Amino acid sequence: MESKKLAAEKAVEFVKDGMIVGLGTGSTAYFAIQKIGQKVKEGLSIRAIATSNQSEELAKELGIPLLPFAEIDEIDVTIDGADEVDVNWNLIKGGGGALLREKIVAAATKQLIIIVDESKLVKELGKFPLPVEIIPFGYEMTIRKLQKLGAEPVLRKAGDEVYVTDNGNYIADCHLGSIAQPDELHRMLNLIPGIVDNGLFIDMAAVVIAGYVDGSVRQLEK
Repeated sequence: MESKKLAAEKAVEFVKDGMIVGLGTGSTAYFAIQKIGQKVKEGLSIRAIATSNQSEELAKELGIPLLPFAEIDEIDVTIDGADEVDVNWNLIKGGGGALLREKIVAAATKQLIIIVDESKLVKELGKFPLPVEIIPFGYEMTIRKLQKLGAEPVLRKAGDEVYVTDNGNYIADCHLGSIAQPDELHRMLNLIPGIVDNGLFIDMAAVVIAGYVDGSVRQLEK
């Protein structure tokens, strides 16, 4: 947990006065939002867009000014975590359930900064199940189509109930083992009717910062 916190605090150094900042979701992004909140109290002047209801509530508690998407054209910096980062900086995201909003924010961002601990750095994506956000209507058919692609999809649950995203959708966590061609899989998945989007973030990360168990933090190079 300490390595995540160190990576998050390093990432916040990219945030400057006057910026519009995207706030990620999940345990690593939580530390970044906490640090941004601290800097706002110390006089940092920014406005923010949150990627989930959870991050929005945290930002409000910390006094971080929030903006609606309707008022902006682009975001200067977004700080977010990832479930896996490969050697080409392709990502799997969505373990926290906010992949669609995270991708919308990332696509509107000039500089996407990804913060992880060293356990998330992999040679090839796929050991972590790939989250796929799907429409509830006809979800059984969508899951069968995922199976035909060679995935082993498991409908995410929250206790005994089906997990529902902030957008009112379901998530199928797809066990793939390995993803040799993430860009091709991304395209194939998003051609399936009923799939809103998937947790593959291809060529979106501008900076990757990793925290290590020895207490060091490194800004990685490709």
